[in-house]
Amino acid sequence: MIWRSNHRAASQRASGNAGSGAPDHPITGSPDHPMLQSPDHPMLRPMLDVEFTELSDRGRVREQNEDYLGYVVPETPEQARTHGWLFALADGVGGHEDGEVASRTAVESVLAGFRDAAAGELQTALLPRLIQAANAQVYDAGLAACPGGSAMATTLAACHLRYDRAVVAHVGDSRCYLVRRGQARLLTRDHTVANEQVRLGLLSAEEAAQAPTRHMLSRSVGNELFVNVDVCDQQVLPADILVLCSDGLHGAITAPELALLLSHNAGLDAVAQELVAIANQRDGSDNVSVQLIRVRNVERVGMYRGRPYRLR
Repeated sequence: MIWRSNHRAASQRASGNAGSGAPDHPITGSPDHPMLQSPDHPMLRPMLDVEFTELSDRGRVREQNEDYLGYVVPETPEQARTHGWLFALADGVGGHEDGEVASRTAVESVLAGFRDAAAGELQTALLPRLIQAANAQVYDAGLAACPGGSAMATTLAACHLRYDRAVVAHVGDSRCYLVRRGQARLLTRDHTVANEQVRLGLLSAEEAAQAPTRHMLSRSVGNELFVNVDVCDQQVLPADILVLCSDGLHGAITAPELALLLSHNAGLDAVAQELVAIANQRDGSDNVSVQLIRVRNVERVGMYRGRPYRLR
């Protein structure tokens, strides 16, 4: 099964529903209204403008797709300022029961928690809290799946965009890259046994790439009652592209190749399809999923006592 969605959210203009793609219309009243004519009116202040696409494929070998993707897009410019955008990707752990249930449960839990979050909650605190809640839901779902419980687990990577910040939180080996000026930088660290051995100096990066433990997770959502969540806070600039992907993609495509494809192709849909096609051609033994998020315009902000202010 292949599915995708393309969405452009233009929150920096006085427009209708964010991301609808419809012609611009005033949010309230007439465009001649004096409040809307003022450049200081909050509805007209530039903040963040993104476009994205997502694509998931079961690959050439697997009978079903255990990856799951989701997102929350602000419906109004006010929500863009108070909540922002959220993207999430999960890969049900192979060899465990109900991997597709685990990935769907984790993503839907994070999305639901994000929708209910308090306005302006600190990004670096929000995502770990949501992933801990998702971990508990997957863990409980595994216990309830059958008598004696089920070994249910998943990876999970989430990216929260608000103002000029992208906060990425993850567990497992689903990744997030930042592509900027033709270079791809990894924002996450694979939670695999081989990668932990590299970190401890027991293996080289080259040895880890061939090690039988390179796909064995050292950390996953739902495996234990509590989970340690890694968090990265990154400033974003216009033309930046954030890439969330499962190991079915990053195991077949290198970071330089990823950057090259994104730097020479303006259409996110076309790039997503090409990435999935290349991964299936080179390997195809696993599900392949990707979310591509391009920053079109961004407002630089500072923080004072927990409140954002514009930087000129």
